[in-house]
Amino acid sequence: MKVVIVEDEQLAAEKLAGLLVQTEPGIQIVKVLESVEESVNWFATHNAPDLVFMDIQLEDGISFEIFEAIKITAPVIFTTAFDQYAIRAFKVNSIDYLLKPISKEDLNTAISKFKSLHLDEYLLEEKVSRVIEQFTRRFKSRFLIRVGTRFQSVPVSKICSFFVEERCTFLQTREGKRYDLDYSLDQLQTMTDPEQFFRVSRNFLVNINCIEEIISYSATRLKLKLENSSGEGIIVSRDKVSEFKRWMDR
Repeated sequence: MKVVIVEDEQLAAEKLAGLLVQTEPGIQIVKVLESVEESVNWFATHNAPDLVFMDIQLEDGISFEIFEAIKITAPVIFTTAFDQYAIRAFKVNSIDYLLKPISKEDLNTAISKFKSLHLDEYLLEEKVSRVIEQFTRRFKSRFLIRVGTRFQSVPVSKICSFFVEERCTFLQTREGKRYDLDYSLDQLQTMTDPEQFFRVSRNFLVNINCIEEIISYSATRLKLKLENSSGEGIIVSRDKVSEFKRWMDR
C-alpha cells in the first residue's frame, strides 16, 4: 500500500510514519508533504497513492485549499490536533480522522475502515466534497425578524433559545423578548453553531451562554434555567441527557 503524508510538523510526520509501518508492514511511505503549495505541485505531477494522511492546518493554509486547487482521487484520512464540532463531519461521511496525538489503536481502526470502504472514484469525490462543505460552512450570525411593520436584526449572541410553541417557532433574546420565525427547529439546528447551541428536546434549542442553572429533574432527566426566562424551566429529553453532559463538559 502506497501512502502519502501531508504534515508540516516533522516529529508528527515521523511518528505517524513509524506507526503506519508497525500497523501495516507492507506500507510504503511515498512522500511527506509539508504545505498546501508543495502538496498541489506533487499531486499534479505524480500518480495518486492508495491512501493519504492529511493534517488540516498546514504552514501556509488549511488542507482543504489543496482540493480547491487540484483533483484528489485517493482516499483521505484527516488528522487534527483540535477536536472541534466539524469533526463530526468525518463520521457522517465515512472519511475517517485521527485526533493527535495519534495512537496505534486509532490508526489500526482507521486503516481497517479504509480497507472495508472500497470507495469508487465518484463516491470518494462526493464524500470529500461534503466534508469540505461542512468544515467551511458558515453559521448564521444574525436573524432578521419582523416587529409589526418594521424589521429588526438580532445577533445570534443575543439569542437565548429557539423553541416551538403551538406549531410556531420563536426565538427568545437574553433580555427575555420573544419573536416568531419562519424556520423550523430542524433548520435552525443546521444554521447555528453546535458549539454554542444544543437541541435539548424536540421543542427547544438552547444557547450554552444563557444556561444559568442545571437541576436534576429525575433519575434520568435534567431541568435548565435560562437567564431572564419565566416558567418551570426547560426539560432535557431523556435520550439527550448523556450527550448534553458531554457538550457541557468540553
